[in-house]
Amino acid sequence: MSKVTAAPSSLSITSGALESGGIALGLGLTNECNLTCAFCYRDPTRADRLSLDQVKSVMECLPVRSVNLGTGENGMHPEFKVILDYLRTLPIKLTITSNGHSVAVLEDHELRAFHDIEFSLDYPTQAEQDAQRGPGNWELIHQQAARCVRLGVPVTIIAVMMKSNYLRLADVAWVAKRFGAPLRVNVYQAVRSDLYQLTYEEYWQGFRQLFESTDAIAIGEPLVRAMAGLPPLAAGCALSTVRITPRATIQPCVYWPGPGEPLSDLLLTGASILNSAPYESARALPEACQACEFRESCHGGCAGRRQLQGALAKPDYYCPIIRGQRPTLTIRMAASRDLPKLSSSCTTVVIAREGDS
Repeated sequence: MSKVTAAPSSLSITSGALESGGIALGLGLTNECNLTCAFCYRDPTRADRLSLDQVKSVMECLPVRSVNLGTGENGMHPEFKVILDYLRTLPIKLTITSNGHSVAVLEDHELRAFHDIEFSLDYPTQAEQDAQRGPGNWELIHQQAARCVRLGVPVTIIAVMMKSNYLRLADVAWVAKRFGAPLRVNVYQAVRSDLYQLTYEEYWQGFRQLFESTDAIAIGEPLVRAMAGLPPLAAGCALSTVRITPRATIQPCVYWPGPGEPLSDLLLTGASILNSAPYESARALPEACQACEFRESCHGGCAGRRQLQGALAKPDYYCPIIRGQRPTLTIRMAASRDLPKLSSSCTTVVIAREGDS
């Protein structure tokens, strides 16, 4: 039977989050959306919303350094602007992930409250993007991204690496470059369907091809970070992140399966929620990884992915070491940027390389 190693002591985890500058908080104000993308992880069968009072309670009980508004399309929440007015009064870095709709409903002065605005773009052409997301989405994203640039609000393009686009992401990075923006890449997680899930070969081929034409600003995908020879991240999932779902539950990872723990647990314990059972599970090191030379930088790979696959106590499915392989990645690092979302998920940030368009 596979086993996992217990997490570090409660004191070290909570203290580590505080020493890193605070907690990266993910707030899903609603799971409503104006689009119905087949690869999205949100639950489309019901509408849930956090209230302003719940948001205030969360902010008052945690040492928060950054807040990202994600999960659904937050602009569909009837109190979206009221909640935004509250958040913008706090000393935090505020970001939002949107398909364009939530940005379009805001006034210019409201957009300036954001430290970074992320637009979801998974394909490098209008036909492909609109076929997947919905007619008009490409144009909406381009209009709103250009508007942000005019206002001096930083833009990031975010894409999901999946079976339908894993060899096209360098081209998406060039679309992002039009707005002076980096591309943030998350690997598809089979929360609702495995239709878009990458095979082992596609996963590594996708990253290899991405790095051939882009420079890496940061690498948070654990296996890729390990193969790149980079040191462990000081913060990240289950270490300094808290996710609040629209159902008022808590999760260590946005992809973590199950209903989550009740919000009342967080309001009772504050930052010590990082020492709760789900967080300890997410930090656990599979027994098979104990002797691996990459255990510190990889730590078993993506815990959310392992949990989704019912294999939390086993190494990540995409791990090459257990297959007797060691992929070669040619990576050129770019200058770092202040990207609040970097430490809140297993993500990789790149920027199109000059001369490679």
